[in-house]
Amino acid sequence: MPFRISYDDKLAVRYRDGASAPQIETFETEREALSRARELIEEGDCHDVAVLDESGEVIGGIRLQLKLGFVAE
Repeated sequence: MPFRISYDDKLAVRYRDGASAPQIETFETEREALSRARELIEEGDCHDVAVLDESGEVIGGIRLQLKLGFVAE
């Protein structure tokens, strides 16, 4: 099953109400999806990055931070 990421791109075309259309990318593996999510976060050009697992549930919080390699300082 594919993994997906969803994010709001600052450069995306805006809807009439001012909200941007969410971008969705699909990946074959969790590692690919997490790598892309980390890339988007580090670039800082996107807001509301969400990673969805095989069942469509959003991976979030500490679990996502650990998977992306973030550690508490």
